Amino acid sequence: MEKVKQIEVKKGMKASELVDEMGKSGVMGAGRIAKAANILNEMIKDKECRVFFGFAAAMVPGGMKNILIDMLENNVVDVLVVTGAALTHDLVEALGFSHFQGSANVDDAKLNKEKIDRIYDSFMPNRVYEKLEDFFDKNFDKFPKDTNIKEFLWAIGSLIKEKSILKTCYEKKIPIFCPAIADSGIGLMIWGKLAAGKKIKVDAFDDMKEIMRIAWDCKKAGIFYVGGGVPKNFIQQSMQFAPKGADYGIQVTTDAPQFGGSSGAELREGISWGKMSEKGKFVDVYCDATIALPLIWAAVKDKL
Repeated sequence: MEKVKQIEVKKGMKASELVDEMGKSGVMGAGRIAKAANILNEMIKDKECRVFFGFAAAMVPGGMKNILIDMLENNVVDVLVVTGAALTHDLVEALGFSHFQGSANVDDAKLNKEKIDRIYDSFMPNRVYEKLEDFFDKNFDKFPKDTNIKEFLWAIGSLIKEKSILKTCYEKKIPIFCPAIADSGIGLMIWGKLAAGKKIKVDAFDDMKEIMRIAWDCKKAGIFYVGGGVPKNFIQQSMQFAPKGADYGIQVTTDAPQFGGSSGAELREGISWGKMSEKGKFVDVYCDATIALPLIWAAVKDKL
């Protein structure tokens, strides 16, 4: 057994040095964040590995957008799976709006009267939906009328001028999947167009075929989940039907495993399904993603 080294914080130390120091403790949350950074670094350096990144948390309202874009631009992510809400927040900022620092200790009925939406202590003006509607009114005829979700999202990204997750995926041709896109502001906008008599067909099952093909063809797979839900399961089921499970895995979650939900399920549970390799390297990090992700990425980026 190795001793638990007591962490030392030194003046002027870099984030990567802090994470290395956390790794020397080797235990609890600090040890898990350092292990996650090491696994991500190994994933990136393994040229046979394709990285599947899924996130379901309120990452853009939580200030994580530029970190995600940085990971995409640095070729860390080969496949991205997200929620419709995450992409709605991304598109909202690309159209010129912002999220604002607020408070959870507030009168929500008053916020409703002032047309402000609350995501815990992050605020968003409700008028963003008017801008979204204008965007889809202006550009609806530019979208392919018989397509899949990935191509539809790339089409949105091609129309965005500002820095965004959608734009980056389009420009770098990173496959981006959003199985539950109807469950979002973007979904509501498309529903509105259909209700008004506009025509568009977006085949959700075609995306399943593509992500399973990528999982089947890659020699090694690495998975990185921030939160759980649909993005996690969409990737996990593609791993289940690949020749072997994922060789690397990182999960950042605040959910607990004992309630049986996918979002809290330990990665090792996936071994029983064939989703994770029995000999794989993986870690579950129980932490707020807005704390864990910047630390993990800072530690890895400094060593790229």
